[in-house]
Amino acid sequence: MVIVTVGIDLAKNVFAVHGVDEAGKPALVRPEVPRAKLKWTPESGQT
Repeated sequence: MVIVTVGIDLAKNVFAVHGVDEAGKPALVRPEVPRAKLKWTPESGQT
C-alpha cells in the first residue's frame, strides 16, 4: 500500500487524518488522532 495523498482536518485537540492510494481509494483513515500522536516524522520510525 502506497499512500500518495494525506489530508489532515485540524481541530483544537483531536485531528482527523485521511490518506488515499494511487487509485484514489482510502488507504488510511484515522478519525480521531490526539495532538500528541500527530507529531510523527519518517525518521521516528513509528507507525
